[in-house]
Amino acid sequence: MDIKAALEAILFVAEAPVPVEELSEVLELPRREVEAALTELGNEHAARRAGLVVRQAGGGWRLYSHPDAFPYLERFTATASARRLSGPALETLAVIAYRQPVSRSQIAHIRGVDAESAIRSLERWGLIEEAARLAAPGNPAVYRTTALFLEKLGVNDLAELPPLADHVPPASVMDALEETFGPNR
Repeated sequence: MDIKAALEAILFVAEAPVPVEELSEVLELPRREVEAALTELGNEHAARRAGLVVRQAGGGWRLYSHPDAFPYLERFTATASARRLSGPALETLAVIAYRQPVSRSQIAHIRGVDAESAIRSLERWGLIEEAARLAAPGNPAVYRTTALFLEKLGVNDLAELPPLADHVPPASVMDALEETFGPNR
C-alpha cells in the first residue's frame, strides 16, 4: 500500500492527533519520509479541494472536515442517520453511566483508548455533562449522565440500569484473557 494511503487510513480512524513519531513507528519509515508524505497528502487534498484537510495540530496530525463543508455538515447532523451513536461513543457512555462521576483519564484507562471525541459528542448531544472539577493537577473534569440520558434510556434512575456483573465475564475468565493477551487488550 502507498504510504500516503496508509497515512490517510490511520488518520481517518484516529480519535486524536497522531504524533509523527508514532506514525513513523507504525509505518516503519524514517520520520522525514513520513513528514514529507503527510505534507504531500495535505497538498493533494488542497489541490483537489477535498472535503477533508490534513493538518498538524495538538502535537500530531489529523484529518479534519474542510471549513467550507460546515453548512452541509450542520444540515447532516440534523438527519436521523447522523443521530446514531458510534461504537466508541456507546462504550464511553456506558463507562460514564456505570462509573460516574468519572474523568477523561479514567475513561481512557477503562476503554484502553482516548475518549476525547466521544466525550465531546456525548456532551453536544446532551447525554453527559461536567459534574465537577477535581482538586488535582490540571483540575480535570469529571462527567456524569444527564436527565436526557435517563429519558432516552426509558428509566427514572440509574439504579434501574441492568447490573454490570450480568455483562462482565467472571474474574477467572478475565485473568485467563489477561494471561493470554496481556492487560488492556
